[in-house]
This record gives sequence, structure tokens and C-alpha cells, in this order.
Amino acid sequence: MTNHTEEIFSAILNGDAAIVTKHVTAALDENMDPQVILSDGMIAAMQKVGDLFENGEYYVPEMLVAAKAMQTGLNILKPSLLANEVEVAGKVAIGTVKGDLHDIGKNLVGLMLEGAGFEIVDLGTDVAPEKFINVVKDQGVQIVALSALLTTTIPSMEQIISALKEAKLRDTVKVIVGGAPVTDDYANKIGADGYTPDASRAVKLAQSLLSS
Repeated sequence: MTNHTEEIFSAILNGDAAIVTKHVTAALDENMDPQVILSDGMIAAMQKVGDLFENGEYYVPEMLVAAKAMQTGLNILKPSLLANEVEVAGKVAIGTVKGDLHDIGKNLVGLMLEGAGFEIVDLGTDVAPEKFINVVKDQGVQIVALSALLTTTIPSMEQIISALKEAKLRDTVKVIVGGAPVTDDYANKIGADGYTPDASRAVKLAQSLLSS
């Protein structure tokens, strides 16, 4: 890692968006390869954040602040990444299912996936099955990530999977599910491709599904 990527790495771990902004801008001004800034500074930092979370050294607030600092830098970097046609890890549509307005978990998963190099289509909260169908049809999404925090709304996950089958799209996309009331058993029962208990493991699950 060069000095700039080291500073970006440390600043993301500390959740310091201002330092991230400073060094991403400086690195681009010095014509550093955007892919190197992304991989050595941002993706490496978010992998470390995930490890710290899994080891019990970081909690959701630290994870969220780090992810937001990463996103600040990524917003600056995106035009250069697009100009250089940097290959993304995959395309994920994420949303909280119909009837559910909770978005903290969804947002954190989206940020962590973005930090790992995925392109995110965030559909927001209270998302009807048709919206997921349309984004799979029209935007070449490879993974659909469904979130729910209420026991009353998790049946929507099964409805979305059924809608994908009816639209003959189920075989073209992986479906992952998560949220407080969701379990591995429930994910298997409704025919999802995977369940993740937290944002850190959502990244590993998405990576494994697209590499298999």
C-alpha cells in the first residue's frame, strides 16, 4: 500500500470521512490507479472492519460509521472507476420487503457490499415484489438481497421468490435473506440461496454465491 491507500485504510477503520476524502482526492490528483485506491484502501479496510466485527471488537455503530466513511470516498472515486471501466464484483438489488420500513440493517449490508466492490441497486423500504422483478429483468442484477425486521413481514420474502419463479427469472438470480426474525431454517424453507445474520457475513455469502 502507498501512503494514500494506507491513510484511506486507517481513516475508514476510524470512521473519519474527512481524512478519506482528503486522501482519495490527493491520490486521484497524483494519477493513482482508481482500482488500487479501491482495492488496497477501501475494500481492504472493509474486510478488516468485517473481521473486527466478527471478533467482537467492533459493533454495529463502529461498522456503520466505517461504512459511511468508505462510501464518502467511493462517491469521489466512482467517476474515475467508471471512466476506467473497473470490473465490479457483481450487481445486487437490495430492499426491505413490503410492509416493513426498517432500513438500518439493509443500509449497512448495502454499504458493506459496496465496500467489497459490488454495484448496489437500493430499492429502499416497503418494496413490493414487482419492483424486485423489474430490477432483475431490466438491470442485470445477479443477487437479490431481502431484509425484514418484523415477523409479520417475512412472508413477503417467500412471495418475492414465488414471483421470481412465476416470471421465469428465479434461475437467473441468487436470493439472500436477512433480518432479526429470519433464520437459516426459514431461508431454506422458502427456497432462498442463503441467509446471513449480519452485514459482514453478507459480503462473504454474496462472494461465494457468485463464485460457485
